[in-house]
Amino acid sequence: MTQSAEEALREATLVSDGCLYRLLQLSPKAITLAAGVLAEAASPFSALLVDKDEVTLLLPDEACQEFARRLRHAAISDEAYRLITIDIELDSALVGFMALLSGALAEAGIPILTYAAFSRDHIVVRAHDFEAAMRALRQLQQKAQGS
Repeated sequence: MTQSAEEALREATLVSDGCLYRLLQLSPKAITLAAGVLAEAASPFSALLVDKDEVTLLLPDEACQEFARRLRHAAISDEAYRLITIDIELDSALVGFMALLSGALAEAGIPILTYAAFSRDHIVVRAHDFEAAMRALRQLQQKAQGS
């Protein structure tokens, strides 16, 4: 039986790597370039998302600055972001886990970007919202531990 979202939250650890991140937007034809940048950056956390309209990279700020010259046509976010990893292996059949977390963050007025790895979820928030986001998630976790 798959655990509930609340059970998963009780067992999870909320962690951050302390890094600042930036989003980069490239044309949909820049997939190979973006993949090369991602490989060269060799960051413990980064993301590459491709859809029909654009290629988006999430890279540590340092890597973003390093590759900015090569990515002349990229739009780079003015906003810096921070990463929150929900450190628990999640079953892909788990229902409502991200809804639980995003609901608490929405209630706190914090916009989020979500990323899912094979077995872990990650939330990216604006750097200036990071402390409030961690507070909201810890409060939610404490509430889940009380139930």
